[in-house]
Amino acid sequence: MVGRLLFVHGAGGFVDDAELARGLAQTLELELRMPELSDSAMGFEDWAEPIRQHLNQLGPEDVVVSHSFGASILVRVLAERGREHPRRAALLAMPDWTSRGWDVTDYAFTESESEPEPETDLTLFHCRDDDVVPVSHLALNSATFPSATVVAFPTGGHQFDGMIDAVAAEIRRFGRPRGDASTGPDPRRR
Repeated sequence: MVGRLLFVHGAGGFVDDAELARGLAQTLELELRMPELSDSAMGFEDWAEPIRQHLNQLGPEDVVVSHSFGASILVRVLAERGREHPRRAALLAMPDWTSRGWDVTDYAFTESESEPEPETDLTLFHCRDDDVVPVSHLALNSATFPSATVVAFPTGGHQFDGMIDAVAAEIRRFGRPRGDASTGPDPRRR
């Protein structure tokens, strides 16, 4: 049985994110599932409900990757209690929507009793030359999700151009215990 990659695209990014999603699926040798989410209905629940439905179809070894706006919605869904969630998720170029970032309350993750940090192991990815979501959002998100692994690449822009192999290599590490010395030090990891 082939594992699956659930890829949640960014806002208006179904077409723009397709190359990244296909490249990751091919490199990881996974079957790609990339639902097309609405470009016009952009409220939290408009995206959260279909994401929940797709998460419910995943097995424990399937991989979840989300990009930009999609990562913002996914991380809030993963924080919901009382439902099964994947063990790991990769969040690419995720904006911070709190008052420290872009200040849009409907999308902001604010840790509380009703929305605690997800139990899912998170890896936050960002490229330092991202001209859509500034790399400063990576530091904000890493403060919000202190247990997350952080990976910053020097180049790749918002679409992680030329970085598919590097992102896939980090995703492959998901199966290893954190701090596995056999992987050696990686200067991009914090």
